Amino acid sequence: RVQLVESGGGSVQAGGSLRISCAASGYTANLNCMGWFRQAPGKEREGIAAVHISGGSPYYADSVKGRFTISIDNAKNMVYLQMNRLKPEDTAMYYCVGGTMVADRTLAIEYDYWGQGTQVTVSS
Repeated sequence: RVQLVESGGGSVQAGGSLRISCAASGYTANLNCMGWFRQAPGKEREGIAAVHISGGSPYYADSVKGRFTISIDNAKNMVYLQMNRLKPEDTAMYYCVGGTMVADRTLAIEYDYWGQGTQVTVSS
């Protein structure tokens, strides 16, 4: 089993930056993809970034493309999401996800493991 623990959320003003982190532990060797989803109150869950651990181009949702960057430190079993030029509409609970056989990185059902989430609030 894999445990995912997010950290680094908080409040920031619009235009600011924030980096959230995810620590993976347990049997991480079988993971093939890591990513981030978010969900705002009253809205559907949205997959915003994901990357295959073996490499290749990351996936970004159109809503964050050019502003957010996902990165992985395999040696430390860490996943990061650097968020720049934040907007009030980025306010949401952010979840770290991991999957063992992810084909479509945009689909929540593809991911086997989910963290508890970290709140990001962007004020105007």
